[in-house]
Amino acid sequence: MRIRATVAAVSGALALSALAVPAAQADDSAASYRAEVAKIRQAAQAASGRAAAEDGKPYALNVTFSNFKIAKAVKVGTTNHVSTTVTYTLTHGADVNIAARDFVTDPIIYKGSYTSPDNRLYGNKPAKCTATSATTADCKGTIDVYPGAHELINSDAGSWKAAAEATAFNGQDPEGETFDITKVGYKGQGGLGGTLVQRYSKLTVNATPEPVKKGKTITVTGKLSRANWEDNKYHGYVNQPVNLQFRKKGSNTYTTVKTIRTNSTGNLKTTVTASVDGYFRYTFAGTTTTPAVNATGDFVDVQ
Repeated sequence: MRIRATVAAVSGALALSALAVPAAQADDSAASYRAEVAKIRQAAQAASGRAAAEDGKPYALNVTFSNFKIAKAVKVGTTNHVSTTVTYTLTHGADVNIAARDFVTDPIIYKGSYTSPDNRLYGNKPAKCTATSATTADCKGTIDVYPGAHELINSDAGSWKAAAEATAFNGQDPEGETFDITKVGYKGQGGLGGTLVQRYSKLTVNATPEPVKKGKTITVTGKLSRANWEDNKYHGYVNQPVNLQFRKKGSNTYTTVKTIRTNSTGNLKTTVTASVDGYFRYTFAGTTTTPAVNATGDFVDVQ
């Protein structure tokens, strides 16, 4: 599983970044609290094996999650940080103090299965929760993506599932000599919804010549490209249907002239006959891995 470069990689239930105290009691950076929660999560998910036998497991925290809401698609380019807001409802037992300084909860999206995902994405900070009753709270967090840190590979594009987790450290210091994981509460819950994580797309258009005489041929070129998360560049999206559209000068409506496909490098080229002044553009409807995109219209003066 690939995880953010700023977050310590966890190898077994014992792996942990070098922290003095639980992150909720110190700073709230991703690097500080994430590894602590990862240790608790791995121990909780270990049904058997050496780690579970030697280190024990956290107890099942009396919480559930519902009403998970996230954008339909998270569009990720090659370099820019992408942050997507997530909200959900946390329901907890009377024995769970969500106001404690070392209680943390956060949203997750994952590719594959919840217990053995191909990849996970989190927020930079724990979610913030506001109590709505003695046993419920509305929580708001983020999913933060840094494509320049190689958190994603191209095959990650497509459908992801949603989850949330909560950890009650109950005063336990994961770096302390007397740390007792059995006194820590943890609950993770997958299958709360879903979203698309997509490779950001770009589309260009150029109609020539400009100006052009009525009845003459106009050549319309362009290119459809999308983010490559492995080399952090944009590459042509090949063999994709793209509509050429035209908007008459003075109108606000585009109509489709024809549909063509991108070539082996993502380029587009077609011809039309000049008739009236107006704007040409290409438009792409999108796929599960790549969002829809419209080129900015290119004006042609017909004389």
